[in-house]
Amino acid sequence: MTTEQPRPRWSGPEAPAVGETGIQETLTRLDEAVYVVRGPYGLGAAAGGGVRADGEHEIIAAVPALGPERLGSAAFLATYGVRQAYMSGAMANGIASADLVIAMARAGFLGSYGAAGLLPETVEKALLRFAAEIPGLPYACNLIHSPSEERLERTAVDLCLRHRVRCVEASAFLRLTPHIVRYRLAGLRAGGPHGVVAENKVIAKISRTEIAELFMRPAPEPMVRALLEEGAISAEQARLAARVPLADDITVEADSGGHTDRRPLPAQLPVIIRQRDALMKELGHPVRIRVGAAGGIGTPEAAWAAFAMGADYVVTGSVNQACVEAGTSEKVKEMLAQADLADCEMAPAADMFELGVELQVLKRATLFPMRARLLYELYRDHDGIDDLPAPVRTRIEQQIFRRPLEDIWQDTVTYFERRDPAQLARAADTPKRKAALIFRWYLGMATRWATTGEADRAVDYQIWCGPAMGSFNSWTRGTYLAAPRNRRVADVARHLMTGAAFHQRLSLLRAAGLALSPAIADYPVPQPSGDGDTSLRVGP
Repeated sequence: MTTEQPRPRWSGPEAPAVGETGIQETLTRLDEAVYVVRGPYGLGAAAGGGVRADGEHEIIAAVPALGPERLGSAAFLATYGVRQAYMSGAMANGIASADLVIAMARAGFLGSYGAAGLLPETVEKALLRFAAEIPGLPYACNLIHSPSEERLERTAVDLCLRHRVRCVEASAFLRLTPHIVRYRLAGLRAGGPHGVVAENKVIAKISRTEIAELFMRPAPEPMVRALLEEGAISAEQARLAARVPLADDITVEADSGGHTDRRPLPAQLPVIIRQRDALMKELGHPVRIRVGAAGGIGTPEAAWAAFAMGADYVVTGSVNQACVEAGTSEKVKEMLAQADLADCEMAPAADMFELGVELQVLKRATLFPMRARLLYELYRDHDGIDDLPAPVRTRIEQQIFRRPLEDIWQDTVTYFERRDPAQLARAADTPKRKAALIFRWYLGMATRWATTGEADRAVDYQIWCGPAMGSFNSWTRGTYLAAPRNRRVADVARHLMTGAAFHQRLSLLRAAGLALSPAIADYPVPQPSGDGDTSLRVGP
């Protein structure tokens, strides 16, 4: 006669929690192993403890301690000196403000400053703040491709090199430019385990495979040679250029606010990861290029899904624009907090207006998408403002510009005399180019009206926004994060990442055969601490 061996049983320092609320609370203890047990009372869960054979509790599943710091790439954490593989992406015109970047850095996250669209002196003030207030802590500065204003891109690189900015987030690139290549190569030096050290890090935000490949390969040799001849890089840096890719990290931008191709992340991310793997094999890069995910990251489930698909890090954008630290008006933050999934639409982009490039904006409670699209159609179909039919010109002067177009042109001249005089030179003898600058006045001012909260222009606000905003609002409804005054960027980051780790735990339990009720499977947003900030802090 044989005796059946007893199955492992639970024995620990605390009794298992029972009921949906108790089980859920136990599962949120991510820094401890959790055991799901069956006892006389039914199912329960307990954290920590040990396992031994007795007759009280049967262990039916177990999950290890896996906190948010274990998500994504450990190399990303080490490279940027951050605690978690999470980044707040740049939002132009300083919406990703210096305050936002500083708050992220002090909480152990990477934040990217929204330098695009700002005057050089404004960008420089922010870089000086970073040096003074977060010395040694991580941050990035946005470098946006500016085909219509090449001078701004060049000046941005000058500032980053002068102030020793060690990471840029390159975005909206349609092709490589000498400026992004100069930034990368100017930080190369001999040394390290692989013979070359790239001190200037590049995180390239892309949505197309052909652009991803440009950043995954070394800098083009003709550009390297031209920079060397200009004296922009040294002979050693030119020699080392062929040994490193142009970017350390590739952010796959899916359906996001601002510049986007609106491609779904599940279709796009695996393609770029496979492309990375093939190029790494072809080129023999000794250091693996990391691939991150952006676009649609507005809930813990979305963040975990990105990591589950192989993302090395995640990047958020729209959700941060509704936070306290964002450089936009309280009115805009209130509008964003009311946004739903379907409240976004594509509209012409000011920085690439003539090319017909569009970006994603909020359409709820604003006429901007419709009016911007009308202006682009008028630009496309006519040779200049003098070619516009009189009734059409009168209508847009009264309803959109609220001033005569010639007055708008004088404002435009004053603006570009300071910002980029070459724009005026190109428009001097080209009526269509002049029309483009006048129409771009409206697009640019629509952003300014939004960021300053110009009440008389609320119907013209241009607010960059993706569907992640609606997802975030749905998830936080009924919690303290529903109100914009309670949304702080580091707090949002911590909840998204902690929730992602929670959903990683749930996926392991499901793989073990457990069916989890909706009440257990929803990550609960904790209430804030006494000071209203539940984020972790490091540094000063």
